[in-house]
Order: sequence, then structure tokens, then C-alpha cells
Amino acid sequence: MTSLEKPEIVTTNVRWRWPSVHPEGRKFVVISAAITLAFLFFISDEIGFPLIGLTIWVAAFFRDPIRTTPRDDRLIIAPADGLVTMITNVPPPRELQGEDGLGTELVSRVSIFMSVFDVHINRTPIAGEIRRVVYIPGKFLNADLDKASEDNERQHILVEGRDGTRVGFTQIAGLVARRIVPWVRPGIMSAPASASASFVSAAASTSTFRPERRRR
Repeated sequence: MTSLEKPEIVTTNVRWRWPSVHPEGRKFVVISAAITLAFLFFISDEIGFPLIGLTIWVAAFFRDPIRTTPRDDRLIIAPADGLVTMITNVPPPRELQGEDGLGTELVSRVSIFMSVFDVHINRTPIAGEIRRVVYIPGKFLNADLDKASEDNERQHILVEGRDGTRVGFTQIAGLVARRIVPWVRPGIMSAPASASASFVSAAASTSTFRPERRRR
């Protein structure tokens, strides 16, 4: 295949539907709706009507849309929705290093910042086995700052694909975000790529660490 040719990529066709609210956020939607109804019927319409908009926003914040991703074992899929803020080469985080991790050589780092308007469901970048999950408590600086990846609360996840390629990704809490809720643990299979991995509340970011070239 020449450099000008594009690889054939198969995608999954999914009929559009209204995104569901993820179970992690349903309690917040119920609380917001209850407060809204209390104001509408018992306290003040002037406050209640704006709260309707707030309830809709809470439901939208916790939305869990169906993702249509390319089906190709050679691809690494972005684990988060948001704005790509950095693409660089760095040593892997020490929590992901080691012979059974990403080693110590330089890897490609792609950072994605999630605003409060983005989907906050993070998904595994490749299909495979979860090899490592490391949670680290920390500060709550603006997740868009470079030092947030070292100082903020964060969680590292290492996935090994069927071909032996290992990809790590880090979830970083932000200025408002104070919770990272994981749904994976070491030893379970994550398939297909983009299966839900965890939820990061409010503004936060993710960084994906991958080898320079995937082994075939």
C-alpha cells in the first residue's frame, strides 16, 4: 500500500436514537427534577422555569450515546470526546512502565480536553484485556493545564490487544471534576474497542499513550 492510498476500514452502522442517560447520572437527574418541581408547584415559578433548563442540561451531561467506530484491529480509537490539545512524544507514566507495561521508551501521547458540554463516558482505545488499573488521588487544577497530568487526581488504565500491543490511557480530574468512576478491573476483556471504561464528572481530560508503531 503506497502512502497515498487509504486502508479499507469497516464501520458499524447504527440507527440514530436519543442518547440514554447513564446509570451513574440518573440519581442526579432525579434530584434536579425533584427540586425543579418543588419550585414550580410550591415556591416560585420564576425560579422553577429556569430550573427546567438546568435539569435538561444535567440529563445531557450524563448522556451515553451509541458510538459508531471503525472496526480494524490496527486502529487505536480516541477514548474520549473533546478537543485534542496535545500530540507529543513522552516517556510513559511510571505507573504504566515496566516489562509488563509500556516499558520506558518514548511513546506517543495524545491529550483530549473535555468541557462540560462534551460526553464524559471514556471508552477503551483498543479491544483487548485490561492489564492494569491504577488510581492516584491528587489536586483538582484546571484539567487543560499541562501540570494537571502530574498533580491532579487521575487513573491509569493499561489495555493489551490481541496482537500483543499495549496501549495506556490516563483519565484526569479537573477544576470542577472530583470523581472518576471506573467500570473495569484488571483481567477483564474489553471488546470491542470503545467499550465503556469509566465516567469522569465535569471538565476533565484524557491522555492516550501508545507505541510509535503497532506490532503486527
